[in-house]
Amino acid sequence: MDYFDPSDIAEKILDALRKERKEMKNMNVMLLGKTGVGKSTLINNLFNERLAETGIGKPVTQKIQQHSKENFPLTIFDTPGLELGGDNAIESLLKEINEQIRKGIRSGDMEKVIHCILYCVSAGSHRFEEEEKKFIRLFLDENKDTNIPVIIVITQAVSKKDAKELQSCIEAENLGVSQIVPVLAEDYELDEDMVVRAYGLDRLSEIIYEIVPDAMKKTFVSVQKANIKLKTQKSHAIVAATAAGAGATGAIPIPFADSLALIPEQIAMLASITTVFGLSLEKSAIAAIVSGTLGTAGATVAGKTAVSGILKLIPGAGSVAGGVVSGGVAAALTAALGEAYIAVMVAIAKGEMKEGDLKTEKGRKFLSETFKNALKLKRNEKGERIE
Repeated sequence: MDYFDPSDIAEKILDALRKERKEMKNMNVMLLGKTGVGKSTLINNLFNERLAETGIGKPVTQKIQQHSKENFPLTIFDTPGLELGGDNAIESLLKEINEQIRKGIRSGDMEKVIHCILYCVSAGSHRFEEEEKKFIRLFLDENKDTNIPVIIVITQAVSKKDAKELQSCIEAENLGVSQIVPVLAEDYELDEDMVVRAYGLDRLSEIIYEIVPDAMKKTFVSVQKANIKLKTQKSHAIVAATAAGAGATGAIPIPFADSLALIPEQIAMLASITTVFGLSLEKSAIAAIVSGTLGTAGATVAGKTAVSGILKLIPGAGSVAGGVVSGGVAAALTAALGEAYIAVMVAIAKGEMKEGDLKTEKGRKFLSETFKNALKLKRNEKGERIE
């Protein structure tokens, strides 16, 4: 085979991507805390979509509300603000929250239970109210059997010093929550000349990932936008597994002209990485990536005419009699493709590159150079980098 169609491969990647997203489990997060502590701002900056309203000067949530979007596997259960209205108000809210939790458990459906609770306390209040302590203790006592992890998020933490003091105060209560995390969800402008940069969301993301059920970890990595490092780590794990599999396939070995045997593995890898980053790319953008990588050096689908050029880029590949793909070559090609694709996803996630840039000369050059540089790295038979 001496020719391949990037558009055709892009369509196959989109098919695999749609299948992955369809199979992804829905994750449910519940928000608790007083009015005005920044619950909505927290959620809208933690996840890839705007799922909660924000407001100034008045409560924007009058009852427990579910926020979700089509084709986005996350539901936010936003509760009424926990106001200081006495025992009756606390008991009423607890009853409503517990009923929602029990309803999910009774369903027997993993996608309907609450997987994590974020209790928000504003750093600006400089204290943890007695009513809040009582509420959390009552809630944890009444939900011992559900084992739902509770994270206290110190929101609006403009002053790290104040946030640290409040954190110490809460820790001294020994409430039994999973973690206490200070967060400034978005940049805060003190005046025209001074801006406090957002922080803490990446740490919060790591904690949530660690404590949610295993069935929800893949979903959370995809829907969160605050921790690109977490997305990158999971993507590299996908590449490592796929490269090892490609090495086993190539060890048969197979002729370059028949090397489409490797393509299904690579398509699945690119779809999985796209899912991890939670991006919705157009077919033309994916085709541009395929053309800029697979088409640049031939990779596994360009046929015999590209063999000599590819081998020159891969350290230790040598010459291959009959133009066959060895295990090491197959693994190296697959790893390089995966790493180049991750680099593109990271650039888009960080806002350093737009989807449309992939079809420009600058974008094609970035893709080509990234892929070629990845090919030149020394690797073992599994495609893993070696010094």
